This record gives sequence, C-alpha cells and structure tokens, in this order.
Amino acid sequence: MVRTQVEPGWSLDAWRGQARAALAAGVPPEDLQWDGGAQQGLALGASLPDAPEADTGLVVPGRFIELAAAVLCHRDANRHGLLYRLLWRIVNGERRLLERATDPDVVAASALAAAVRRDTHKMKAFVRFRQIREGEEAYVAWFEPDHWILDRVAPFFAKRFAGMRWAILTPYRSVRWDGASLDFGPGGVRADAPAEDAREDLWLTYYANIFNPARLNPTMMRQEMPQKYWKGLPEAALLPSLLREAGSRVRDMAEREAQQPRRKIPARAAAPSPASGDVGGLAEARAQALNCRRCPLWEPATRTVWGEGPEDARVMFIGEQPGDAEDLAGRPFVGPAGALLDRAFTDAGIDRAAAYLTNAVKHFRFEQRGKVRLHKRPDAGHVRACHVWLQQELATARPDTVVCLGATAASAVFGNAFKLTQERGRWHTLGNGVRAMATVHPAWVLRQPPAAREAAYRGLVADLLAVSSERSESLR
Repeated sequence: MVRTQVEPGWSLDAWRGQARAALAAGVPPEDLQWDGGAQQGLALGASLPDAPEADTGLVVPGRFIELAAAVLCHRDANRHGLLYRLLWRIVNGERRLLERATDPDVVAASALAAAVRRDTHKMKAFVRFRQIREGEEAYVAWFEPDHWILDRVAPFFAKRFAGMRWAILTPYRSVRWDGASLDFGPGGVRADAPAEDAREDLWLTYYANIFNPARLNPTMMRQEMPQKYWKGLPEAALLPSLLREAGSRVRDMAEREAQQPRRKIPARAAAPSPASGDVGGLAEARAQALNCRRCPLWEPATRTVWGEGPEDARVMFIGEQPGDAEDLAGRPFVGPAGALLDRAFTDAGIDRAAAYLTNAVKHFRFEQRGKVRLHKRPDAGHVRACHVWLQQELATARPDTVVCLGATAASAVFGNAFKLTQERGRWHTLGNGVRAMATVHPAWVLRQPPAAREAAYRGLVADLLAVSSERSESLR
C-alpha cells in the first residue's frame, strides 16, 4: 500500500501533482491510499515518490479537469481516490469514459460535482455583507457552506464587488478583498462578523416592497432558500409576516385599478448648460448632471458617476469613463484600474485625497454578454455630450495641473488631433494657463501581456513622477 496526502484537500493543483506522481510510479488505484482534508488520519504504508519535474506528456480531457475541480471541493472522504480511479482508467485506454453516463464511477463523481455546484449557487445567492462600522467602507459576511467552496467562489465576489473592501468568514477558512487581490486565511466564528449594520433598515424596506405575493410558492421558496440559510439573511425576519399577509395583498392587487407601464427611469428635462449661468459649485453641477440626458448612455447605466475630490484641488486627473465597479459604486476609479492607479500614486508620491479625479464621460458604456457587462469605448459624440460637465469641473475646481489618463481624456482636453503615442508625457499650457499632460490609462496597463505589464506600470509611474516634479516646481 502506498500513501499520499493532498493539502489542502480541495486544491486541484495539489491533487494533480500527487496524481501525476502516482501515474509516473505506476501505482494502481487499489494500491494508493489518499489522505486529505477530513479524511486524514492514521495511514500506514510507503510514501509516494515526488512527481517528476519533467513534463510527462500526460493529456486528459478538459472535461475531466473541470469535473475534478468541483469534486475536490466536496466533503466526501473518498473523492481523491474516486478521481484517481477515473484518471487511471482514462489514461489506460478508456479515453471516452466520461461519456458513459451509467458508469458507477462517473455517476458518483457527477453527483459530487452537482452538490458542489448547488452549494456554490447558494453561497452566491445568500451571502450578505454587513458594514463593519458606520462611515467606514469595509464589509464582512458570515456563511456556512456545506462543502469547501470558498476558494472556488471568492473570484466571483471579487469581480462582482470589485469596488468594495470586504471579507467573507466561514468556519474553516476566510478570504479578504482589498480592491486588488484576494487574501485567504483561517476560519472564524459567526460572532466575528457584525450582526447588523446601519443600512439594513433600508434593505428591509426595499425587500418588503419588491416581495411579490402573487408569485408566492412557499414549498418552492423553502427548496430554493432552505431555512438553514435564514439566520444569515436579514430579510428572513420579514418572511413570516409577508407569508401571512400574502393573501390579502394579492386581493388588493387584483382589485387595484390598472395603470399604464412606466419607463425604467422617468424622462426628465435636459440638464441646463453651464453657459446659462445657473450652475454654481461642483455640488450643484453634480446634482444637475445626475439628470443628464444629452446622450443615450444614461439609460442602460446605473447612475451618473461624478468626479471626486476637494473643490480646491491643485491637480485634476481625468480618465475615460466609469467602469463596471464605478457604475455600481457611483465613484470614480474604485475598480481594478483604480486600485492600480492608487498603487502608482503611492509610488509617485501623490496623495489621492488631495487630488480631484473624474472622467471625460460620466456614464458607463458597455456591451452585455450574458450576465457580464463588457467595457465599450465611448464615441466622440458621447465625449462632446459630456464636455459641458468636464468644463464645469475645470472652471469650478480651477486646478493648476491637469493629467489626462488615456486617449479619450486627452482628446476631451486637447482636441481630436492630439496623438497620445506621440505626445505622452509632454507638458502643454492650456489657454487659461493650466499646465496639462497626458499619459496612459491604468486599464491599459492591466490589458498588457504579463511579460510587458511591469514595464508598462513603470512607465505610468514615471509619468506621474513628472507630475510630482511639476507640482514641486510650481510651488517654489
């Protein structure tokens, strides 16, 4: 008997390394004892030799890798051995094994994978973040998964809540997102997470108003939202009364006079031009921009994303447009590109809190791909439509220095003839005496291939260091 250990027990890389070593050593499934996760215990027998460093040329179907990644997250103590048995059969002549829906090993592995997928879905649906302290943009959630799925689900939350700083605690493991990377740590207890927060009353009011009694199916509801999850859901406290009142609410709905459907967002009057003289400071301009209908981008976007920073800031950074995270949060530069820009600011000695950050276009332009919103570059017409708001920000904040991040921002400030590739990092003086230059957008840095990304980042920092130097010269 040969023994091997997978640590952590849910890791595909750890299991794959041990499986490759066992195959290279010619160890059949019946002679291999797997230790990992909850199944660790007293194990007797010889240890498995290290996997060979050289590539063994082993090729398995991609479908098997996907299946293994899910099965390894299950708490079944025999999952490692089951997967190795499948792998052994595949590499020893049964290449189309996974297509046999009635094979006992395939049936067992598919059932484990399905349970993990259900648990993953429940976690995405029932995690509730709570604010740590009033006024602090940091959130914590407590969740008790049936299986070891935290590593599998964490990237979903990092993408969905990219602009937040959050942590998810489970009994066996925790994960923290700082806006740029995921950091895993030990598990905790439910008392480590806040029991409630100041925004919960608003959420409960919203939930009570969107609850549709006409579509109520208590049996189905309990299947989709089992009661074991209720303790982590603030809205669960409303369910007993909502269920009791469902009958009377349905009768009220049936007797209510029909109304004409409304637009998703009621049409509003076009925002006035700053030239009319009725726009005051940045706060008033922002309030009017919230109702802007100058181009079609307002309709699919979540909100207008206005600039952020002191009204008397000496440096203004202008980007292209809000991204997905900014559109959801209502703040500029809070997504992955914003995290990289914060890092570049630190390396260049620039205080973000003392600068004014905004975008040439105030609404998020995107292309819907399933549930994902993919960034789409704004047209020149969108830039022109938003130009009045950018002019108002420049006229009100009156910065000494303007930095354009990307070609779209540069064209909004310098005109359509400006060539970023030729003029990057060069200083210009605008008509009002403001010093201005253009550099790349941090999102461009993130889009570079891994081998070129560090050099692209250093180039951005070098341009920002020139901004620091320019500011120092102007203060002498």
